[in-house]
Amino acid sequence: MLFLSSTAKSRWSRLVLILALIGPGIITANVDNDASGIATYSLAGGNYGLTTLWTLIPVGLFLFVVQEMSARLGAITGKGLADLIRENFGLKLTFWVLLAVAVTNLANTMGEFAGIASGAEIFGVSRYLAVPLAALIVWWVIIKGSYKNVEKIFLAACLLYLAYPLSGFLARPDWAEVGRAVVVPQWSPQPGYVAMLIGIVGTTIAPWMQFYQQAAVVDKGITARDYKYTRMDVLVGCIFAMIVVFFIVAVCATTIHARGLRVASIDDAAQALFPLAGKYCATLFAVGLLNASLFAASILPLATAYQVTEGIGWERGLDRQFHEAPEFYIIYTLLIVLGAGLVLIPGAPLLQIMYLSQVLNGLLLPVVLVLMLVLINRTGLMGKYTNSRLYNWLSWGCVVLVSGLGLWLGVTIVFPGLGGG
Repeated sequence: MLFLSSTAKSRWSRLVLILALIGPGIITANVDNDASGIATYSLAGGNYGLTTLWTLIPVGLFLFVVQEMSARLGAITGKGLADLIRENFGLKLTFWVLLAVAVTNLANTMGEFAGIASGAEIFGVSRYLAVPLAALIVWWVIIKGSYKNVEKIFLAACLLYLAYPLSGFLARPDWAEVGRAVVVPQWSPQPGYVAMLIGIVGTTIAPWMQFYQQAAVVDKGITARDYKYTRMDVLVGCIFAMIVVFFIVAVCATTIHARGLRVASIDDAAQALFPLAGKYCATLFAVGLLNASLFAASILPLATAYQVTEGIGWERGLDRQFHEAPEFYIIYTLLIVLGAGLVLIPGAPLLQIMYLSQVLNGLLLPVVLVLMLVLINRTGLMGKYTNSRLYNWLSWGCVVLVSGLGLWLGVTIVFPGLGGG
């Protein structure tokens, strides 16, 4: 090390800087593949086959654009999204947005603990043991950890998502057929299919992600000078997340759906893989579900604590002690207690909780995106870092698409004949 050339030292310094700055983008994009997301993608593949696989390319592009905007807002302004909404749109609008996101996040948190319950029961462990234990673990990790230490745990958890690509290869799908489904769009006007598309968008680009990632960028101290590395962090995270989604849908489509079966619970998806794709594939699928559930059960309450305390103007952050930011930690704890407790109600429909929470995400997403787009295009706020024309086209396209799907779903529910169902 003492005899490194100036060029080698420069490269080493750049690598150290990149490693120091990565985290928010990779973590946020991968939490996207949480228990509710896995349930949604399993439903998509198990019940609709490969017909939804074509959505992953446009949705992946939208994911990168939205997460890049979120990170840029945080790096340039040094403020979280809820902070900016309050300062630029007033307390009244902030209250209603935070209320909607908080309610949706509670449903999402329930979905994560539902995933823990389902994953544990696949291995023969009662939910009444697994869920309280998991709740205690995720609470302890966050309450007792600094941002730097918690981020290391989260990054390590991201590696376990490799279970899904591995299970995908073990399932041995027809790759030519899968490839055609990726590039050839298919459409059905039926309400169930439309709801599934909304769910896919909602779980891939969930509203809470924008609040969490922007808060994490600010917490990490990332500025405009370092932003190009954070942009790389976002890109890598999005690509990895969409690869995982691809394999989940492909596995369930080419095994469960191809045999004429239907997924009625998340257990069905994993259990059906045992005879159809082998015990190793099924075990990896279940391990991935448990990892994703624990991972997201930590992040979602944390995202909610950030957004509420930002919006109201309270102290927040993992590097603050309880007495410095009591509201932040109380909100986090309350979300875990409610999310875990409600899932333990006898007869709770676990898969429906996970799936419907993602549909709620999809319906709320346009509201959050519109506010972000207004903020990021204000020169007084962003300076030279406002959106390009291409970014605005893509972002508004996402708003119109999701709003249109939500409207069509509402119309087909009121007038079932229009959807053919």
